[in-house]
Amino acid sequence: MFAIVDIAGQQFKVEENNKYNVPKLDVEPDSTIVFDSVRILSDDSSINIGHPLIENAKIEAKVIEHLKDDKVIVFKKKRRKSYQKFNTHRQQLTKIEITKIII
Repeated sequence: MFAIVDIAGQQFKVEENNKYNVPKLDVEPDSTIVFDSVRILSDDSSINIGHPLIENAKIEAKVIEHLKDDKVIVFKKKRRKSYQKFNTHRQQLTKIEITKIII
């Protein structure tokens, strides 16, 4: 069983008992959160597609921790103009574990 759900403006394909890194959520670690914006829900035999969302379908997840993604280097250069700009960025993430898919 899997579901496609909107989490913080992005769509994720989730399954029960799996862990995912999603954009940072404003919740405390070791708490539970419910996502109700389920777009697609699939059993072993059938697929339910929402228009745009499936009513009465929810995803329960447990927040494990907040972390940072790998460092991304941003380097800009214009040749023969002696222009160079160097910057870095680390995206903040939240690690969640899907506990239940409720139909």
